[in-house]
Amino acid sequence: MNLYRNTREGKIAGVAAGLADHFDVAPWVVRLLWIAAFLFTGTLALWAYLAAWILLAPRPVRRDADGQYYTEPQYEEVEVEMEYDERHHDYRPRKVFRYSDSSAVRLQRARERLDAALRRVEDMESYVTSRQFELNKEFSNL
Repeated sequence: MNLYRNTREGKIAGVAAGLADHFDVAPWVVRLLWIAAFLFTGTLALWAYLAAWILLAPRPVRRDADGQYYTEPQYEEVEVEMEYDERHHDYRPRKVFRYSDSSAVRLQRARERLDAALRRVEDMESYVTSRQFELNKEFSNL
């Protein structure tokens, strides 16, 4: 499952940091969830943390040729499903629990892009019909 304790970034035992790595969220979010669970469930969250501490193995650490430590997953590379990110105009790995923007937000972004394109076309049109364009064209013909 690629679920390990992250002892390098962990505060106590690395359980929260390991869960954060697994679910690709910030470690403080998982820590905040542990605190909330402790407040609402009492010692049940404490026992769950202790069980995770015992059951989860620490992330494997290896040395490279230079003697530097690094962590490496114990699984083979797999093909990652990609999705198109409209905001950055690039592809990114599809993530679980990442919801796409609402249709209203996407429509607003499309409207903003179309308005920007319309402004650029209007600027080009005003330049082409101006006297400055005629003067520049005459200078380029010399």
